[in-house]
Amino acid sequence: MNAQPELQVEYVVNDQGAKRAVIVEYELWEEIIARLEDLEDALEMRRLREQNEESISWEQAKAELGLDNV
Repeated sequence: MNAQPELQVEYVVNDQGAKRAVIVEYELWEEIIARLEDLEDALEMRRLREQNEESISWEQAKAELGLDNV
């Protein structure tokens, strides 16, 4: 199991002290976005598998599009 680094965040609060926003380092923000995109991709793949939609391999797709050298 990967040890998670300690998150260093700052909160922006309103006049009543309620948290309204979070400030994180840009590297952490990029990692969050990358993980969310990976999760979205995985969920989409699961949805397509559950619908039993026809699929083709990446190699076949490249060949059909004339992208054999990619």
